[in-house]
Amino acid sequence: MSSSLAISPFLSVGVVLGAFGAILMVAAGAALAQARPLRFALRTLAGLLLLAIGALVSTIAVGIQGYRALTREDLAAQISVRPAGVQRFDANFHFADGREAAFQLAGDEIYVDAHILKWKPLANVLGLHTAYELDRVAGRYDDIQQERTAVRTIYSLSEKNPVDLFGLRQRYAFLAPLFDAEYGSATFVPVNRPEELELRVSTTGLLIRETSPGPK
Repeated sequence: MSSSLAISPFLSVGVVLGAFGAILMVAAGAALAQARPLRFALRTLAGLLLLAIGALVSTIAVGIQGYRALTREDLAAQISVRPAGVQRFDANFHFADGREAAFQLAGDEIYVDAHILKWKPLANVLGLHTAYELDRVAGRYDDIQQERTAVRTIYSLSEKNPVDLFGLRQRYAFLAPLFDAEYGSATFVPVNRPEELELRVSTTGLLIRETSPGPK
């Protein structure tokens, strides 16, 4: 199931709440026209509350796009790596959602990291569970001095999203009851021969496994 399909009920909740909020605001305007201040105040407060909750739910629904629900251990991508010179190699990614990408990397190892969203019980009730988004791929050097001074190659693996949910959680404490976005995970393996690799993600983090040994 794609992430967009997974969040559609959640997005619907946000739209419905926003619609009810808008209706209440219209009703508040009618109460004001009829010189009923108490009814106007109550409807305005209720309408604003529903609009705010609807906006928050819709923002989360949009922000979760690009993330994939995590069950036990998922295949995030298949990676083909091929040496292309001294401390240079090519990496071709075939992602679980069907996307493909190719990168030319410098270093001794391939490095991949991801963002992990851990939803709290309140959000679990609404059908949201632990999810992940691959963040970046890079070449990594064995030698620390080279890591500091040699050519660095790093690329984004995430798709553009109008809402950075991971960043929003880190900036705003009021989202704490919904989810935790302080958890990241990374993995790396050496590249010294052609190999077919699997990038997998579990509740404990990322890992890379060799699927078919290449010629030695």
